[in-house]
This record gives sequence, structure tokens and C-alpha cells, in this order.
Amino acid sequence: MRDHRVHVVSDVHGNSEALAHAGEGAEALLCLGDLILFLDYADHTRGIFPDLFGEEATDRYVALRTERRFAEAHELAAELWKSVDRAAVTEQAVRRQYAELFAALPTPTYATYGNVDVPALWPEYAHKGTTVLDGEAVEIGGLRFGFVGGGLRTRMRTPYEIDDETYAAKVAALGEVDVLCTHIPPEVPDLCYDTVARRFERGSTALLEAIRTVRPRYHLFGHVHQPLVPRMRIGETECVNVGHFNASGTPWVLEW
Repeated sequence: MRDHRVHVVSDVHGNSEALAHAGEGAEALLCLGDLILFLDYADHTRGIFPDLFGEEATDRYVALRTERRFAEAHELAAELWKSVDRAAVTEQAVRRQYAELFAALPTPTYATYGNVDVPALWPEYAHKGTTVLDGEAVEIGGLRFGFVGGGLRTRMRTPYEIDDETYAAKVAALGEVDVLCTHIPPEVPDLCYDTVARRFERGSTALLEAIRTVRPRYHLFGHVHQPLVPRMRIGETECVNVGHFNASGTPWVLEW
């Protein structure tokens, strides 16, 4: 008989409607980051970028990034941003999304940041039922869940990317955990490759080392929207990409 059940989501990217129901039937919701929708690669009319610059400019920008022409994509974006106060309009848009998304989170929710999130704003929107964890652990149903947020530095230049050493220190700070919860995957090619974007996302060698030494029961993560391999066992640990919640609207379920 299973006594405990939690639901896990990642890469919400603005899907507040489904988020409001994500905790139904569970004793807690775990949110592994990327609440904000800056740019939807599947629908170029949705997100902060197309709201500001329109669908045609977004089409060009996505095409360049998909073709890995990052320098040209950066030049295009820089030209577009000249027409607005980037910091002001971005913060205003992020605040609108956070107000809606955090209001949708059920109680209790345990959350950490994604690489597209803005951690400095979270304290203003996280209500009493939401516990934000980064390099910290919490006990749920007799299991110790450790959380590490953010992503590693890339040419994509997303808002919350940190250096490898800082990330590794957060992983080490967790100590022994039964369930390791992060936004990004471990550095395993099959778990890091996105079959639609046709590129490897950055995974963490520190996470891979923790899997081998700490040997948690599960490592739960997101970040890679269309993974080549969504799940694999490494030693004693079941590594699971919990899915692209923006597209599926369905949480991953953990029972024990």
C-alpha cells in the first residue's frame, strides 16, 4: 500500500491554468523551475519576446537560435531591444507572470528556480504555502528531498545561469538525500539532448557525481523539453525528466 504521493512539475513557462490543478490528489507539489514564458519555440505568438517585438521578429530569432547561429541571434536581439527600456519592460512582464503563477500554486508547494527565472523577485510573490529551496533539503513523508535551482552558463544567456563551482557547492550542501530535485539534468548525453531543438543542453557533472556517491533513490529534473531519453537508471538512482509541463499540463507522480 502506498501512503505518500507528491506531484512534480518543471518548465511551467506560463501555464498557470494547468498549474492551478497540478497538486490535486497529492500531499505536496514540487516545482522544479522555469515558471516564466519568455519565448515559446512551438508558438511564436506567446511570451514576453513576441509581446514586445511581434511574431515576424520572433520567427527570425528562433530560426537563428535553432540553427545555432548564436552570434547573429544576439545581434538581432540587441537591435530589437534598442527600441525599449529592456530592464523596465522585462521586469514588468515578469512580475505580471509571477503574480498569476504563484497565485496558482497549491499549498504546500516546494519550489526551486529554473535558468529562466528571476530569483530576486520570488520573495515578493511566494505565498505562505510555498517553500523556496536552493541548496537546501526538506522532509516529506519520511524521505529527504534536496533541491538545487538554476542552470549552468551557456551561450543562451538566460537569466539565472551560474558558474560550475557555485552550482557544485549547492549540490554538496545537500548532503544525504533520498530524492534529488533539480532544474537541469546530470551530465549524461542521452538525458541532455533535445530532439526538437537538436542540441545538447548543459547538464551538471556535480549532479552526476552526487548520484554516484550519495545514491539517492530518485533524481528528478526538467529543462530538456523533448529529451532523447526521458528516464534511465544510474547505479541505484532512477533519473527522471518529469516532463515539459507547459506542453503537457500533467504533473509527474511519485508514490512511496
